[in-house]
Amino acid sequence: MGDYRIIDVQLDDRTILWRSADIEQERRVAVFDLLEGNSFRLVTTRGAPHEGPYRIRLRVEDGRLAIDIAGSDDAHIETIVLALSPFRRVIREYFAVCESYYQAIRQATASQIETVDMARRGIHNAAAETLIERLNGKIEVDFDTARRLFTLICVLHIRG
Repeated sequence: MGDYRIIDVQLDDRTILWRSADIEQERRVAVFDLLEGNSFRLVTTRGAPHEGPYRIRLRVEDGRLAIDIAGSDDAHIETIVLALSPFRRVIREYFAVCESYYQAIRQATASQIETVDMARRGIHNAAAETLIERLNGKIEVDFDTARRLFTLICVLHIRG
């Protein structure tokens, strides 16, 4: 039986121009939570099936998300490439609501923070569902893994 999980995740720092302290904290938490508990199964491979665990590297190349997948021994298995166009609008919305959330936690009431946080979670959940759909037939992930991966995809899209 396979060990269908991610044991290491890296972001291509060449694509990231700038990160605020808030975004860096989101990145650290997403990576930590992802490594603590995830479900990630490569469905299609060009060679023999691989049962994990996996090391992944996320990068943006020519406007597409590339997920480089390697085994625990760092041997490259496959690269999955996804168009990012289905995520562009939701990434913009997510950044906008996150900025409102960060401002709210500094100066708003508890109920205002909760309202903004609910909107943030709603956008995040919808994006996770979209990611699961886009990965269908390539990679199987659970909902929490998709949420954390979406956070990391957003980090790759930050522009100064």
